[in-house]
Amino acid sequence: MEKNKIIAPKKEPNYRGVKAMPFIIGNETFEKLGTIGTSSNLLVYLTTVFNMKSITATNVINIFNGTCNFGTLLGAFLSDTYLGRYKTLGIASVSSFLGMVVLTMTAAFPNLHPQKCGSEEDSICTEPSPWQLTFLFSAFVFLIIGASGIRPCNLAFGADQFNPNTDAGKRGINSFFNWYYFTFTFAMMLSLTVIVYVQSSINWAIGLGIPAFLMFLSCTFFFVGTRIYVRVLPEGSPLTSVVQTLVVAFKKRKLDLPEQPSVSLFNHFPEDSINSKLAYTDQMRCLNKAAILTPEDEIDSDGLAIDPWRLRSVQQVEEIKCVLRVIPIWISGIVYFIVLSLMQTYLVFQAMQTDRRLGRWGGDFKIPAATYNVFSMISLTIWIPLYDRVVVPMLRRITKRDEGITILQRIGIGFVFSILTMVVSAVVENHRRALAFTRPTLGFVARRGAISSMSGNLLIPQLALAGLSEAFAVIGQVEFYYKQFPENMRSFGGSFFFCGFAMSSYLSSFLISIVHRASRVGEGSNWLAEDLNKGRLDYFYYLVAGLEVLNLGYFLVCAKWYKYKSIGDSKIDLALEEIDPKKGAV
Repeated sequence: MEKNKIIAPKKEPNYRGVKAMPFIIGNETFEKLGTIGTSSNLLVYLTTVFNMKSITATNVINIFNGTCNFGTLLGAFLSDTYLGRYKTLGIASVSSFLGMVVLTMTAAFPNLHPQKCGSEEDSICTEPSPWQLTFLFSAFVFLIIGASGIRPCNLAFGADQFNPNTDAGKRGINSFFNWYYFTFTFAMMLSLTVIVYVQSSINWAIGLGIPAFLMFLSCTFFFVGTRIYVRVLPEGSPLTSVVQTLVVAFKKRKLDLPEQPSVSLFNHFPEDSINSKLAYTDQMRCLNKAAILTPEDEIDSDGLAIDPWRLRSVQQVEEIKCVLRVIPIWISGIVYFIVLSLMQTYLVFQAMQTDRRLGRWGGDFKIPAATYNVFSMISLTIWIPLYDRVVVPMLRRITKRDEGITILQRIGIGFVFSILTMVVSAVVENHRRALAFTRPTLGFVARRGAISSMSGNLLIPQLALAGLSEAFAVIGQVEFYYKQFPENMRSFGGSFFFCGFAMSSYLSSFLISIVHRASRVGEGSNWLAEDLNKGRLDYFYYLVAGLEVLNLGYFLVCAKWYKYKSIGDSKIDLALEEIDPKKGAV
């Protein structure tokens, strides 16, 4: 019988595993140090060096971040279809390095940025010229190309170096992922402290030159290890299969489904497929019509449909369902990410108008405004091991599930924390503003306003809540997309997550623009005024909190409807190391 047919095993690639890790981890570490060191303080750079207004700079950052994340879709497509992950990463790394060099030049050469604003309240600031903006945005283009290739491929490329069919390989994949997230946290903390301090307090050219040099080291580590890498060959675009299934289902929309579709529909499954065999489901029954076998449909000797634009298998239909089921959850993530976007933009503006002195022993030293985001990372770093080692075992005894709670439950908890983050942010902002009017101020920020006497340390609670929210919702979404997408669409699963960030950046920019134009506070001002003391940022935070409440309700409805990817007759929630990707590699 066909199911007993023996398939000749593919040639096993020469997995180097741990031997490749110094080059992979070195590349990852320096790449993140370079990228995060450049982007984490970019908002302050645009407002202080390029003299942009806060609304303009915020929208530029949101559009830049959104385009970087949307570009991952194209990067994943080129990687899976034409280039492979190695070439994609190589090209992207060089592009990121060039972008950082160009950005450093805008700070190093006076002709490439406008003159510095005066420190007086009524001082005149020169706007950047079209030529200066063109040079600045050319750096952004290089950085966008780099992010588009690196983000969807770097995680999978590292995992490719281990044999997923051996115990040692599985342990190696686990170890790599641990090191991956460690390097991310390490890079984030170092960038938000040391590099941001150099940029804000010493010299912008040096502060941007350091990430550029680190990115050069990243490229060096990556290319030195070329000879020992396992390079997975591109297998063609999985999007073609998506389109074929939708087209065939539309062509056969007038046909009636058989009484027992699970046994009557065309259900061929290639033995050498890299995907897990999926069980038949009744959701989205209209798509099942693509697997109805008609007299006109022809099957070849291997059991495959001769014309994939006329007949699809149950497996191919279920793979498309996996993607379509994820979309409603993905939409809820778009609204959720607005909170994280605000923590990277308007929180920095809040910090600029608070007392950032380190304390009675700190003297005149002030914490850079962008550095406060490190407290979100500290919260995340502390919580993850506590959750993994303490909370999960307790939940496991209650729920009888290995992971303690389901992925969607974890994401939902993160959404709750996002609401709390916005409420606390609003309360703190109201207090900061009140002190600015009722207590002596501590100076003046050029083009902004008076510095409130509120300690910047009061911003830490909202950042800690944001970190907890990320620990649940962001990590949960990464895991969710990885496990629920078909195996041949893993790069697209990763880019799907980044596209959610992208849409959120655009949505956040749109929301800020609407509120800026529609809201009013007194005469000639609005909620998001340049001077936060004249605006009502707390009202805006409450507005976002309301949106997050509505989003949580929408998410709960989608989560109740959602069915996890199933293999055979059982629900599947596979760990990374349990998936068996049988790929052609060199």
